[in-house]
Amino acid sequence: MGMSQKTAHPDWKEQRRWRALELKRDGWTHEEVAEALGVTKGAVSQWMQRVADQGEEGLRACPHLGALPKLTAEQKQLLPDCLSHGAEAYGFRGEFWNSARVGEVIWREFAVRYHKNHIPRLLHELDWTPQQPLERASQRDESRIARWRHETWPALKKRPDVKTALRF
Repeated sequence: MGMSQKTAHPDWKEQRRWRALELKRDGWTHEEVAEALGVTKGAVSQWMQRVADQGEEGLRACPHLGALPKLTAEQKQLLPDCLSHGAEAYGFRGEFWNSARVGEVIWREFAVRYHKNHIPRLLHELDWTPQQPLERASQRDESRIARWRHETWPALKKRPDVKTALRF
């Protein structure tokens, strides 16, 4: 079975199982069916055993849905509100969020554990970006920042000792 057939129809594997059943009914051996369809003899045996146990329904595709979400849709919608109170409201030192802290809040509020590597995906689904402040610091001086960017930073980059120091 070529690649074009695999991409042509999402249930190409199911179609291959149905074709195997047709060939078996036409008198082909397991070995012949396996060779014709590019699968192992064991796969053909398993498919035919499913037909024997469950009938033809045993050949139907069973989509894998993945793990069920740990947070309910309602809980997930409440999470940004929880986080909007700030990290210090939950006893963390400093007003910033990271995956470990968000995971701890999820545990405290909903008694659900997430691995820290999954937290960014969860927050992305909610369009919530923890590291971008909602407002800029009131003492921020845009003209001084622009001057530093255009004058001081280029001068620092030209100095060899700074370039070496900046390398990791």
